[in-house]
Amino acid sequence: MSSDERWLAAVWPFVRGWLPDPPGAVTEIGCGPLGGFVPVLRAAGYDAAGVDPEAPDGPEYHQVEFERYQRPGPVAAVVACTSLHHVADVGEVLGLAGAALDSGGTIIVVEWAWERFDDATARWCFDRLPGPSDEHNWLRHRHDEWRESGLPWEDYCRGWAAAEGLHAGGDIVTELDARFDRRFLGLGPLFFADLAGVTEADEQAAIDAGKIQPNRIGYVGRRPG
Repeated sequence: MSSDERWLAAVWPFVRGWLPDPPGAVTEIGCGPLGGFVPVLRAAGYDAAGVDPEAPDGPEYHQVEFERYQRPGPVAAVVACTSLHHVADVGEVLGLAGAALDSGGTIIVVEWAWERFDDATARWCFDRLPGPSDEHNWLRHRHDEWRESGLPWEDYCRGWAAAEGLHAGGDIVTELDARFDRRFLGLGPLFFADLAGVTEADEQAAIDAGKIQPNRIGYVGRRPG
């Protein structure tokens, strides 16, 4: 199982737990080349569609940015999993997501609070990197670039995030709260799927022990009706 598949399998129970009962229309923003949750959503009885320029081929996928997606009608839920922190304009995307929802519809967001990726958290992750492989590992790239930069971790991380145009997790939550009625907000493990021999529970234990910061944001909101 790839790291992306491990991640999707781990996060699916959270997403499923907040969805309205099937059948219903669900749109996933940024489903990625694996199709995100669309396969399991459809298997669970939802009329699910994934929107991403790199989405797979198939009638349930739309290979376009969400900002340009022509929605066929209102949906019961919108899902966005680690896709909002790198969009051009979070407010625009969330405004469109709200417009896509039925009155009282649900938005389920899993995001990265990169501003919590402090030195202790980075070193904990880097000590648990898998060996070299053909699979892309973004954490190993961050480690190698950081070591080559010669900068303190926080300086490197801030510079990298600025160059990539990443939105801070706290800013994403602020934009969500401006448009939706919050039902849930929580923090938790993010990196385990890209680490060697590390489970979600292992990362949570390190968070609970105060060794590292929780970098994952889980947010659920409802469109005001």
